[in-house]
Amino acid sequence: MVTALVGFTSSFAVVLAGLRATGASPEQAASGLLALTLAMGLGIVLLALRYRIPVTLAWSTPGAALLAGAGIPSGGWPAAVGAFLVTGVLIALTAAVPWLGRLVARIPQHLAQAMLAGVLLPLCLAPFQSLGTIPLLVLPVILVWLAASAVAPKWSVPLALVAALTVIGVQLGLAGTTIDPSSLTPSLAFTVPVLDPAAVIGIALPLYVVTMASQNLPGVAVLSSFGYETPWRPALAVTGLGTAVVAPFGGHAVNLAALSAALSAGEGAGEDRDRRWIAALTAGVSYLVLAAGSGALVVVVGAAPPGLVEAVAGLALIGTMATAVTAAFQDATGRMSGAVTFLLAASGLSVLGIGGAFWALVGGLLVRAAIERRRAPRVGTAPPA
Repeated sequence: MVTALVGFTSSFAVVLAGLRATGASPEQAASGLLALTLAMGLGIVLLALRYRIPVTLAWSTPGAALLAGAGIPSGGWPAAVGAFLVTGVLIALTAAVPWLGRLVARIPQHLAQAMLAGVLLPLCLAPFQSLGTIPLLVLPVILVWLAASAVAPKWSVPLALVAALTVIGVQLGLAGTTIDPSSLTPSLAFTVPVLDPAAVIGIALPLYVVTMASQNLPGVAVLSSFGYETPWRPALAVTGLGTAVVAPFGGHAVNLAALSAALSAGEGAGEDRDRRWIAALTAGVSYLVLAAGSGALVVVVGAAPPGLVEAVAGLALIGTMATAVTAAFQDATGRMSGAVTFLLAASGLSVLGIGGAFWALVGGLLVRAAIERRRAPRVGTAPPA
């Protein structure tokens, strides 16, 4: 239950921010959140029962952050939905065609992390930028986050979310705003996908790469660290098909859980490793329960003052960004390509309707090929120090 609660509350604000940034209406964003939560819950139940290991799924938080910086494609929300559908197909194809997974694995990790860090930078700045516009509303949220980070880091973002919801409630009470109870019921909104080439290149490809590199591959590593072998191809098939199914309802990407995976696979799930799959199964059922409350959360968050939800999303991503920046610049031989990738991703560049995440990866690969490739030493000469 903790796995589901932390996984949902720590990043659902990021998902909403990403969906709204690509053109979703409040109803369509609520539908996307509901569809993703249902797909995660059902996928976890299926995999846990079938393989009896604590494998858990999540929505792509880095992917949602990427969407938040991508902007509305030229084809609008239907084109974004089409890009989500292509992402699901690519993930499913990775399960069926092994060389696709090997191709993604060949992308230098520091470039993938630099792209992620650049995408996250604008969102991570949001809490501190909001201090200049709505200080009395954002400051309590930041203080709660700081205090919880010192005492109970795992609960820092959920508690910050509680603080933000409290602030929103107080604001609504002071303004005398009422909420229609019928709007609190979650519902699915279908959108016919449109395959727009610019959205496929600018959204689907970066979303696929960042989901594979920052979620699926680390998810395998987390399970491996606890002694479990991930059912790689079945998991990709489930998440890819799940993404394709929920895409018309606004879901952007489902993948293997990375950080939250440790909660159900670690010792906290019990001393008997052979029975920890029950923790994953319970997490899946808990996600299905949380899905019922997703509509109410979206309505309340939609009534928030501008900048408050983005501030919570930024706080949720600071740790991820710190990890990505460290990985991007850890290797001295790749710092130039990492820096170019990071700056292009953070710049908000858009060329031919294609967002900066794609150009960041292209630019980083070009710089790496031009000035960082290793040249074989000449015969009779020593390699460079």
